[in-house]
Amino acid sequence: MSDPATAGSPDHDPLRGVDPDIRRFVSLVNADYARLTGGKSLPVEQMRAVAEEVRAPWRQGGPAMRRTVEHVAATSAGPVRLRIHDPGVPASHPSPALVYLHGGGWTLFSLDTHDRVMREYAARAGIIVVGVDYALSPESRYPVALNQVVAVVRWLQDHGTSFGIDASRLALAGDSAGGNLSICTALALRDAGQAGLVQGLVLIYPAFDRRCSPEALRRYGGPGAVLTAEEVAYFWDNYTGGRDVSGDPLASPMCADLVGLPPMCLTIPECDVLTEQSYAMAARLREAGVDVVFNVYPGATHSFIEAMSIAPVAARAIEDGAQWLQRTLRVASPVAA
Repeated sequence: MSDPATAGSPDHDPLRGVDPDIRRFVSLVNADYARLTGGKSLPVEQMRAVAEEVRAPWRQGGPAMRRTVEHVAATSAGPVRLRIHDPGVPASHPSPALVYLHGGGWTLFSLDTHDRVMREYAARAGIIVVGVDYALSPESRYPVALNQVVAVVRWLQDHGTSFGIDASRLALAGDSAGGNLSICTALALRDAGQAGLVQGLVLIYPAFDRRCSPEALRRYGGPGAVLTAEEVAYFWDNYTGGRDVSGDPLASPMCADLVGLPPMCLTIPECDVLTEQSYAMAARLREAGVDVVFNVYPGATHSFIEAMSIAPVAARAIEDGAQWLQRTLRVASPVAA
């Protein structure tokens, strides 16, 4: 990876060509961060509190759920808190489920910051969504969070019916770091001879590798970007403890053998430092014989789906992913939002 201190060109606007509604979202988010931090670097605990406050307006509204259950699952990787959203699927038929893993560089965000995102997928696809409150870094480093997600998938095989879940129709989804955890969970299960536990993946601007090209960092990783070059390095260091994981497929899936993975849907923003990774991964998946669909959203940036309340491009991306889930998990019809 290029030196993040020199990667962003100071005279390059990272929001050039960005959709006007997404530009408004990014400007509001950046202004709130600047107001709450005073432009200073904060300890991680304080930064998490700031991130929760900044994201609070964007999780408001959206579909109402028939039932939301908070549950602590006693998994093989220890207790893991889950948030289970049921949009109103018929009680007489177990529902397919989507296990959702929030982004935030393995360091920030929570079930709360991504609550509306999860409810949107639940209502639009007509399925139950299970949010996973995995352990954050740097307090818990790789592979702790990954092991927790793998354990949650296995736990749902035994206990999902108690929540109306048909564990034979299970998908994973995640944005950014959550996308990394999603595909790495599928890899870990495949390597353990349990590839059939997951029927599909929705990967939303995922992180497949620490390394970004100098051009991607220059164009999309400068000051003012949603995900800067400095943040890419910071988040990977938090997750891995600074270790070189470039050859470890369960941390850096760009180097993985991809044969035998389930179908995938990639949600790709045009203007993101990680976009080139999604293009490269889509090509590798096809070479490996994996059924992959990728949708590119013009003018979109990293984190853009969180702007679904003001940006049609964000709402369309969520709807596209929900429709793909319906087809992949054989959902008869969506529940009205």
